[in-house]
Amino acid sequence: MIEIVEVKDKKQLKEFVTLPIDLYKDDPFYASPLIKDMMEHLTDKNPFFNRAKAKFFIAYNNGKAAGRIAAIVNYAHLECHNDNVGFWGLFECINNQTIANALFDISRNFLIENNLQIMRGPMNLSINEECGFLYEGFDTPSMIMIPYNPPYYNSLAEGYGMKKVKDLYCFLASVPDKLPQKIDRISRFAEKQGISVRTISLNNLKQELYAFMEVYNDAWNENWGFIPITKEEIDYMAEKLKPIALTELVIVAEKNGEPAGFFGAIPDFNEVLRKIRGRLTPLAIIKALHYRRKIQSMRLLLFGVKKAFRHKGVESIMLREAFKGALKYGFKNIEFSWILEDNYETINLTQIINAKRYKILRIYEKNID
Repeated sequence: MIEIVEVKDKKQLKEFVTLPIDLYKDDPFYASPLIKDMMEHLTDKNPFFNRAKAKFFIAYNNGKAAGRIAAIVNYAHLECHNDNVGFWGLFECINNQTIANALFDISRNFLIENNLQIMRGPMNLSINEECGFLYEGFDTPSMIMIPYNPPYYNSLAEGYGMKKVKDLYCFLASVPDKLPQKIDRISRFAEKQGISVRTISLNNLKQELYAFMEVYNDAWNENWGFIPITKEEIDYMAEKLKPIALTELVIVAEKNGEPAGFFGAIPDFNEVLRKIRGRLTPLAIIKALHYRRKIQSMRLLLFGVKKAFRHKGVESIMLREAFKGALKYGFKNIEFSWILEDNYETINLTQIINAKRYKILRIYEKNID
């Protein structure tokens, strides 16, 4: 018997959050987020909910938790796009189409109740966070804040009648011993245009990330699915990033004191999370401190240039500065992700250091009116 239950209290929310730990218990590639952090993330403490609402559901099969889903009304998205799109996300499920359909149905009904006509996902919780099902690249673990799931999730979505709406690409490159001469040459050109770069202060991370907000809301506003970021969301992001960020890998490009571009890479903390399985027990903390020093890879999470400063070498001068930090900490690999499949300019930039596409994330949608 299949039963769908809405999450109403803290106990149910914990069951919702921890459900994947059991689902992936035999999968060495799965990295559970910290349980306490994830529970907070799904409450009003997350400023995402200042401009959105969501309901969370757990599916039980003969009394045992077998899946989960979030149904999301994102008012910020509707204000930007006026497209009657609602969202689903945080999907996890055993390989059972009937249970998956029940989860998709309950989300669909919630979105219809809110006068929406399209369901799109997965979004965890928005385009500015994790989104998409892993569609290609199951032979390697996903880096931090990149979705990971078994291949059959795509079959479950397609089995419900969902169609691809957008692919997101992940590129991986080895950190070279030396940057290509082209980057150094273009960086010198940028300097002649009055562009300078600096690393940020972690002690003042919130203020520093306001520069990212300024760049992001200018540089990305024509991208598919764009939603502007608010100061409240930046403050929240700063609290989450501060424990794992490295000064040398977060870089602001400026001209006459005005932010022109922003580069933010973080160590792949999933290498640690896979060892501690979501729980910060005393032993897990010891493990985390040990494995943190052994992290091999970093993910380029934030990278953009304001429209007025494009084609002036800003990308190259930030890459050159970040390269120094990568060498200092001995990182072996860097992932550029995620990138919209039709963002050819950024894709071309990854080719300068011979990055290879190694994962695809897929976002689906379905008409529900």
